[in-house]
This record gives sequence, C-alpha cells and structure tokens, in this order.
Amino acid sequence: MSTAPAPPTNRPSVIQLAIKEKAALYAAYIPLFTEGGIFIPTVRDYKLGDDVYVLLSLPDDPQRYPVAGKVAWVTPARGAGNRTQGVGIRFPADDKSKILKMKIEEILGAHLASDRPTQTI
Repeated sequence: MSTAPAPPTNRPSVIQLAIKEKAALYAAYIPLFTEGGIFIPTVRDYKLGDDVYVLLSLPDDPQRYPVAGKVAWVTPARGAGNRTQGVGIRFPADDKSKILKMKIEEILGAHLASDRPTQTI
C-alpha cells in the first residue's frame, strides 16, 4: 500500500531581516503604505498578495518584531534603474504594526523628509 504525498500547504515563508544602520532602514522603509511596510532584498520568487512572515530587527534595538505581511510589490532581477531585486511587504492593519511603524518613524526622525533615493518607490 502506497501513501500519497501530502498536499502542499500555503504557509507563509519566514524571512529574518536585521537592519543594523539607520541609512539601511531609511532605504528599506515604505512610508507610502498607510500601515507602513519594508523592502526585503531576496532572489526568491514572490507574487503580489503572497503572505510573508517577517522577523524584523531594527538598529540599536534588541527586540525582534514579528510581522505577518503581504507582498505589495515585486522588484524583479535586473529591474529598471539597477534596483535591488526583492519584495515590498505591506504591514497588516493591526496594533502591533502601528507600534512598529511609530518605532521606525521615531528612529528615522528627520530622515523621513529626505529626498535621498531609497530601494522603494
């Protein structure tokens, strides 16, 4: 008697992202999303709407922030303008994400008004 393989589950992938410097956080943060979001460099293929579970570490903060986000955009390999390949993850509309967004914006402070290029839109 043979057993059929279990059907694949659509569990979200887990990505650990440790951002060590304020400049890197500025380049990755996505303030355009109401709930906030983060750009994650990756060569893995994602589709818009894919669920992604991110364990995010911020500069000078020992805490890791778990985020159950969704892929909101994809920068393909060899993207226009030599942009880094990866995905933009939109934070969910929940209290944990509001706290994380406030924490990121507190770290970035005046950098948010900068016109320096980022990895995001």
